[in-house]
Amino acid sequence: MTAPHPRGDVPRKKPSAERAARRLGTLARKWGYLISTTAYLPHTPEEVERELAVLVGRLFEAVASDPPELEEAAAAGARLVELRCVGADSLRRSLEVLGKALLREPELRRVDGLAERVVLVLGALSAGYGETLREDIQKRQEGLSRALLKVEQETRQKQIITRAQFEEVFAGSASGVALTELDGRVLRANAALAKTLNRTPAEIAAMTLFDLVHPDEVEQLREAYGELVAGRLHRLRVGRRLIGKDGEPMWATFAASVIRDAVGTPRQLITIIDDDTEVSLLQRRLSHQALHDVLTALPNRQFFSTRLENLLRDADAARGVTLFHLDLDGFSQITGGLGQNLGDRVLRGVAAKLKTVFEGEKALIARLGGDEFGVLVQNTADTPGVVALVRRITHELAEPDYVDGNRGVAVSASIGVVHRPPRDITPAELLRASDLTLRRVQRAGNQWGLFDRELDRRDRHDFGLAAAMAGAWENGEIEVRFRPLVAAADGSVQGVEARLRWNHPAEGVLAHETCVRLAGETGLALPLGTWLLRTAVERVAAAGVDLPLTVELTAHQAADPELVGEIRGVLESTGLAPERVRPGFPSATLLADSGDAADNLKVLAEIGVGAEIHDFGDVTCLTEYPVRAVRLAPGLAARRDHPLVDRSLTALVEAAHLAGAEVGVAGIERVEQSEWWRERGVDRLSGPLFAEVPGGLPAC
Repeated sequence: MTAPHPRGDVPRKKPSAERAARRLGTLARKWGYLISTTAYLPHTPEEVERELAVLVGRLFEAVASDPPELEEAAAAGARLVELRCVGADSLRRSLEVLGKALLREPELRRVDGLAERVVLVLGALSAGYGETLREDIQKRQEGLSRALLKVEQETRQKQIITRAQFEEVFAGSASGVALTELDGRVLRANAALAKTLNRTPAEIAAMTLFDLVHPDEVEQLREAYGELVAGRLHRLRVGRRLIGKDGEPMWATFAASVIRDAVGTPRQLITIIDDDTEVSLLQRRLSHQALHDVLTALPNRQFFSTRLENLLRDADAARGVTLFHLDLDGFSQITGGLGQNLGDRVLRGVAAKLKTVFEGEKALIARLGGDEFGVLVQNTADTPGVVALVRRITHELAEPDYVDGNRGVAVSASIGVVHRPPRDITPAELLRASDLTLRRVQRAGNQWGLFDRELDRRDRHDFGLAAAMAGAWENGEIEVRFRPLVAAADGSVQGVEARLRWNHPAEGVLAHETCVRLAGETGLALPLGTWLLRTAVERVAAAGVDLPLTVELTAHQAADPELVGEIRGVLESTGLAPERVRPGFPSATLLADSGDAADNLKVLAEIGVGAEIHDFGDVTCLTEYPVRAVRLAPGLAARRDHPLVDRSLTALVEAAHLAGAEVGVAGIERVEQSEWWRERGVDRLSGPLFAEVPGGLPAC
């Protein structure tokens, strides 16, 4: 008779090598990401991930072995030092992520005394890490001592040849060199200095250094040399006018140093004199090029930023200034379809048109980069209003430029306008305000918009939240919660849906929609969505809730090539039946040209995972894809009382039922809302009205 299993259920098959490798790879990626924030690693992220994947495997085996393989764990700690993971927090971060992962690893759950084993293994890893780090430091110190001894020996040898080298440099230097007494009397002058001054070395040796410069600058140069001799200057570098034998002035740079004896007493001065007459002209040309755009000849962003402060200060106190921030619409299509050369011609044309628009105004026009332009207008009594200037800009840009004979090309621009900002605003704040206004205009699909202080404050607030999101996730502030999906007919719970919740210490509870939006702005949408999916399935399986689980996918997640593999893996690791998981695909991703999300949906259907379509409003999806349910788009649901929308909703519900799909609606807050939808034939409802979640799962 077969003995019962210790945990009362039939033992499951061990996860395949592929699944185990995937879990180890995921842990290695997370470990690599965390440890890369604590130290500079002289390896690519891929190399670090491969190395850490090997170490994860060793530590896994060390914990699973009986007794634990502590030597392997110590070797893993040593390898971390070899990889230069030696930042102040590298070991602590490593122990945190490994400790959590090893304790939660499905393969180790049946190991007796798992916590003690993990402690022993992590302790051995720490010991190996510390010992190897100590040996590494000792080796480096020994190497430094040997290097210092070698330097001392080389220094003695160099002292022998220093004089010969000085003579060679003095005589062969292309720059003029003069060796003088502390009072400026010339002791020696090389041939290059004599050529610069059109004098002989003997003639220069009979003079003082101050006899060589323009009379108006003698006292300034004498004071500067006095500061150098007194030790208040370590090295002197100044520009002065020289006087040649013919009396013609020339610009030169004086670079002087004090020659001191062994006890530090000043003995002589050495001065290198370079003729900068041609260089000064070149520098002025280079300065202009550095502050102006080569293509359009307009001032660039650096010049624009440096001038803003003065222009703001000098503007009329009553009328102030107006900043127009332009971004050309669809410029990438021009360069992609017609070529970069034509794109450059368009940019030059835009620059010329902006000069025409603001001709007669006190305006600074600049190319801020790429296809962005900035115009700062100092308003006067005759300056047209903002609306009039915007119309002039759009009208002028709409005039086509004819290229290649008969091809007319015109552009439009989105414009963010900051009108009469405070005079004490900094240039950086003004440019940030114009940029935020421009981006807001583009998101709304408008042609132009004015700076709004309240919207600006809100955007900056959101940017701050988005930047802090990764740390909040790591610290456990973001968690997975669930809400019930109830039958519209009788209110019985038909399923549960996983949701994100951010318990922010200052902002309070941030809802799922806010978390998803912020994650999309910081590149966390895919990893956070994957974590939500995996965590939700594991918790539902652990709670024994025998209901379908809906997990709303982001657009990135729906089109992720690894989505099917992730769902397969979590189903196999938890034992949850495929039909119990219902990923929700945004309808827009299924209608996209790439087709990646559509391919994922079809493959999932083949393995028994029934998908849902969220933000549903187009019956085209129903004709091509096998789905279990649809969720009406929030925009349609919010306008349900409109006669046209009411009819559209009825048609959509009938079409979904005809395709064999259930119809759901979210955001139900009141009983009369639920009754309204029930009368329209909707099958499932969710929202604040329904709070109780089965199985002890944490509610939203």
